[in-house]
Amino acid sequence: MPKGVLVDLTRCIGCRGCQVACKSWNEMSVVKTAVTGSFENPPAMSESCYTRIRYQESEAGGLPVWNFIKEQCLHCKEPACASACPVGALVKAKSGAVTYDFDKCIGCRYCMVACPFGVPKYEWSKARQPWVRKCTFCAERQADNLPPACVKTCPTGALLFGEAEETLAVAKKRLATGKYVQSIYGEKEAGGTAWIYIADRPFAELGFNTMVPQQALPPLTWSSLSKIPVEIVGFAAVLGGLAWVRNRGPKGGQ
Repeated sequence: MPKGVLVDLTRCIGCRGCQVACKSWNEMSVVKTAVTGSFENPPAMSESCYTRIRYQESEAGGLPVWNFIKEQCLHCKEPACASACPVGALVKAKSGAVTYDFDKCIGCRYCMVACPFGVPKYEWSKARQPWVRKCTFCAERQADNLPPACVKTCPTGALLFGEAEETLAVAKKRLATGKYVQSIYGEKEAGGTAWIYIADRPFAELGFNTMVPQQALPPLTWSSLSKIPVEIVGFAAVLGGLAWVRNRGPKGGQ
């Protein structure tokens, strides 16, 4: 059965323990940042940051209110990134994770264009052996019957990991208490995602992309790819050749 995570934004305290756990588990380097007047750090997801907590300040009843929003790959049930990949470097696993195979990647970056949530990032800083990077839903931990590192470290229970159907049922049960807005982000967006959210404020106000189509996106992806000119297909073949040469070298990273 595919797994899922329920993110209860009313329980997130912005401690960023999930960020630290993610970096530690994936052995990602720390990137130097500068103070910008915001508590957010780093300022955005990147090839070295798979998840981050976005801080949002607003006003309620004349008083300042903080909301903390965890960002990472949502692991769509029918991922557009995998559909757009011409070589099968991105695959939807039975566990629910969307995984990435460096050896197959040709660096076309169609996945970055296809993702409606803007998740996949490219290692622009690397001239040799650049990868596409994103949250892997800790697929290797799941294979050992362990929860994702970010879920394991959350001190407030803001992240509930389990069978996808069960996490959705819990989300609906919590909505029935009247404490939350009557919407589950990820239940229908892009055909449904493994990571779903509930909150006490409208998702549009929290900075979520509420314009994502509710139907699965791969059929739209394929209809677009079918119109790619033959010249581009030839270019993809060239990229594949370059990737083959690149992949013969030593490998590193996660």
